[in-house]
Amino acid sequence: MAKKQKRKQEQAGATPATVAATRAGVSFSTHAYAHDPAAPSYGEEAAEAMGVEPERVFKTLVADVDGVLTVAVVPVSGSLDLKALAAAVGGKRATMADPAAAERTTGYVRGGISPLGQRKRLPTVVDASAAGHATVCVSAGRRGLEIELAPGDLVTLTDAVTAPVTR
Repeated sequence: MAKKQKRKQEQAGATPATVAATRAGVSFSTHAYAHDPAAPSYGEEAAEAMGVEPERVFKTLVADVDGVLTVAVVPVSGSLDLKALAAAVGGKRATMADPAAAERTTGYVRGGISPLGQRKRLPTVVDASAAGHATVCVSAGRRGLEIELAPGDLVTLTDAVTAPVTR
């Protein structure tokens, strides 16, 4: 009975990100808000809509590091340092990935890419600043939905390394 109940919860408005967190047994909460398609920044829109300081809301960016798609999870209040990202994964050069390749590989649409529950698990780097917060928010897999969890759980679920990759 417990398995059936859990499966129903996973299916009711769930995303691959929330399903992954549920299956891993980590504590999390979700925050839904009305997404404005005209918003200039998905991350800043999320922070403002949730009333959360931008340093605790992290955006998921996909970069190409020496030919390997790599995920960077950085605060919406900063920008990704591509050189630092490359160094964090032992690479030489990083550029932002083609948006279509990022969507195809992760299974999510731009503005809703979550570091959790991706179609193909990519090397992931979580900015070291995440450790300074009790919880952080990242996309839950669609525009207008965020998942809040402990930074340690985020790192564990994504098998990430942490490094200072924000400028």
